[in-house]
Amino acid sequence: MKHISTSGWHKIGLFALLLPAANAASAQNDSTWLRRVPPAATDSVPGKMNMDAVYDRPFLQMGKMPVALGGYVEANTAWFATDGVSEGLSFQLPRLTMFLSSSIARRIRFLTEIEFEEGGREINIEFASLDIQFHPALTLRGGVVMNPIGAFNQNHDGPKWDFISRPVSATQMLPATWSNVGFGLYGKFYTGDWTFGYEAYLSNGFDESIISNPENRTFLPAAKENPERFEESFNGQPLYTGKISVRRQNVGEIGLSYMGGVYNKFQEDGLTLDRKRRLHTFAADFNTVVPHLGTRLLGEWAWVQVDVPETYGQQFGSRQHGGFLDVVQPVLRRKWLGWEKAVFSVVCRLEYVDWNAGTFRETGGDIADDFRAVVPGISFRPTAQTVLRLNYRYEWQRDILGNPPARTAGWQFGVSSYF
Repeated sequence: MKHISTSGWHKIGLFALLLPAANAASAQNDSTWLRRVPPAATDSVPGKMNMDAVYDRPFLQMGKMPVALGGYVEANTAWFATDGVSEGLSFQLPRLTMFLSSSIARRIRFLTEIEFEEGGREINIEFASLDIQFHPALTLRGGVVMNPIGAFNQNHDGPKWDFISRPVSATQMLPATWSNVGFGLYGKFYTGDWTFGYEAYLSNGFDESIISNPENRTFLPAAKENPERFEESFNGQPLYTGKISVRRQNVGEIGLSYMGGVYNKFQEDGLTLDRKRRLHTFAADFNTVVPHLGTRLLGEWAWVQVDVPETYGQQFGSRQHGGFLDVVQPVLRRKWLGWEKAVFSVVCRLEYVDWNAGTFRETGGDIADDFRAVVPGISFRPTAQTVLRLNYRYEWQRDILGNPPARTAGWQFGVSSYF
């Protein structure tokens, strides 16, 4: 995510928020001034996939302007205790996201996603790309691209999920909402009930902070703190990202993705500093709905390999893996309080991450440094675009020595909605 200084931006953001309302008020007698644009209206290939998530959102069209606006907001409250010690009840506004789309010409479109985090203390550009479609199976994309590793990195909007916290494997092993400046190609084609999609990008990428960070472990998300990756490559080497996906209508989707490249600065002004050290990440994701029951299953599993220098301690793992599985079971669909298609669901998420899938050189014993969580809950959707969520979260986390785990448990309640 590209970071922007908040100096002077609050007034600009307020103006941007108020402008559509002001225009709408001045044209209140014109019933065509504001209209909803169907999600992914410009997608000419049937069969929505995770790769379509960036455009598969509700937008608000203003009159005949070629620009559409949208966004979503999340607000939560939580009470947690770790080994019986609690800091009490707290409230959060973790993110307010706005996106703007423009159809510049036939098969040429632009979209940007700007996120206000932690009550507006940070403003980040998560996505800002120009798409030029030569054919449904061949589109050129350039700008700030969302690297498609796994499914969550692309399809992370809060209102789409029945859980308040984002998966730990996607946020603390993989770098969730990971984006970089780059170029690439993507496309879709279909035959019968089958839809196939691919993406391939070259972009700026990681740096040495993934092994030199306050976490004192191999930690890919640390690279998100370096805003200079939006201006130049750390070492002159591109990050390669690719994904292929297959979807069968009325069955589900499977995706396989890869992201990797050189992360260290191996030379400076022609002087060799080190050999090229690479990282490789692989991910598999799937989603499906069980026929007749309507049970939605969604999961992701990822593997990380990092060439860690021999001078680093054994707490810096060269191999990591982890993932999550979400089970969402609708139990009631009915008209309620004026909402035509309200849905009540019971949900459960299982999570696991091993930040160091290795053994100690001296003893051959397992290096622990792992995490587990079980998250049952309920959700209520008055409409498809709004969700109320109540989760109970129970976590176990062990240190590298495998000591008895720290246990964290607590309740979370929150709302999230597109607007």
